Amino acid sequence: MAYKIVTEGESECINCAACLPECDNEAITEKEDNTVIDPDKCTECVGFAKSPKCTEICPIDDCCIRDPDHVESRQQLLGKWQRLYHDEPPQLWGSDMELVLKD
Repeated sequence: MAYKIVTEGESECINCAACLPECDNEAITEKEDNTVIDPDKCTECVGFAKSPKCTEICPIDDCCIRDPDHVESRQQLLGKWQRLYHDEPPQLWGSDMELVLKD
């Protein structure tokens, strides 16, 4: 499941841009005074980190959340990462290693 950035309500993004340099996939950009995540590039940091970096760095609780419109399994996220970075080996932990070994 890709992540998205909340743009209204209590958890609204303040556009501090702290997440932009943290995203190794370059999935996070600024558009029309909002910070957005491209679901085609977001792998929830699968291939780069143990957990999504945007959620760790964001100063607003629950601002970066899983996008229910883009549901993906860990295996699908790893497959997306492999399509984006086909020449590089992913950094893997725990169950992600098992997914690669099955293929």
